Amino acid sequence: MKTLLQKLCFATGLAIGLTSLAPQAMAQAKYKDEYKLSLVVNTTFPWGQATVIWSDLVRERTNGRINFKIYPGTSLVQGDQTREFPAIRQGVIDVAVGSTINWSPQVKELNLFSMPFLMPDYRAVDVLTQGEVGKRIFERIEKAGVIPLAWGENGYRQVSNSKHPIRKPEDLKGLKLRVVGSPLYMDTFTALGANPVQMSWADAQPALASKAVDGQENPLSIYNGSKLYNVGQKHLTLWNYVNDPLIFVVNKEVWNSWTPEDREIVRQAAIDAGKQEIEIARKGTTAEDNSLIKEIEAQGVEVHTLSNEEYQAFVKATESVFNKWKERIGADLVEKAQEDIAKR
Repeated sequence: MKTLLQKLCFATGLAIGLTSLAPQAMAQAKYKDEYKLSLVVNTTFPWGQATVIWSDLVRERTNGRINFKIYPGTSLVQGDQTREFPAIRQGVIDVAVGSTINWSPQVKELNLFSMPFLMPDYRAVDVLTQGEVGKRIFERIEKAGVIPLAWGENGYRQVSNSKHPIRKPEDLKGLKLRVVGSPLYMDTFTALGANPVQMSWADAQPALASKAVDGQENPLSIYNGSKLYNVGQKHLTLWNYVNDPLIFVVNKEVWNSWTPEDREIVRQAAIDAGKQEIEIARKGTTAEDNSLIKEIEAQGVEVHTLSNEEYQAFVKATESVFNKWKERIGADLVEKAQEDIAKR
């Protein structure tokens, strides 16, 4: 009897042990050999470096359980960055570090960062992304079926052209400028008297070289990294009219397939990568460190920084666009952003 009882106890204990291990074993069984990470640019830009840093941290901290494979040039959606967010939601893309601009057609609140002249400096950006506004936007993204983890930054978008310096709104009149595929950007540049043309970044560079378009707007890291001074973009204006924060995200089903412990590892890795990437993106673009600006000037580029009076003229010229999009984005969110910026 004792032997039988011992056998029964052993069998019962084994069954309980297997049951307790089942959830973890099932989760582990769902892990992929690698996860597809979507990237619009290549890995040499700060934006691209964010994906490399995140990938390395995740692989190291999970001891190789989770591996990201980076697909640059928005190759997972045939180069169309506006299709990236739906592809993440649908599972075509597993993870991504994406632009608030590119995802704004699906999440209207992301247009906040493209509101003309809302955020005059980096402190203004930080109080939004790291405060209540950022929290609300993350909640909205999650409701859209994608898990947001951390913020990065593509940077302030500055304007360049091949014709003449831009110091006042009238200087934009008639200029044919490449802009991203966002109605808000079309409205902004139309209000300033320019002739905005929507096209992908892959199409923009040859268009600038052939003079099919006169100019473009992008962060300094993109301008310099793409050597736009070699395609006639010799007039550059620093006007900080919009900033383009990046967001580290994971497909919801992929997220749910990981153990809670691994989810926390991936989240913290994204936060750490985002902090590092923001430092990289801002390097050389501040009053304290303007080394990147000096590097661009050394290429024969005329760089003009707006005075406060000049800045306010652009604010006034785009006021109607701001008011129109305030209602579209959500007046409460925009007003909260303005309130937090004023208190910075």
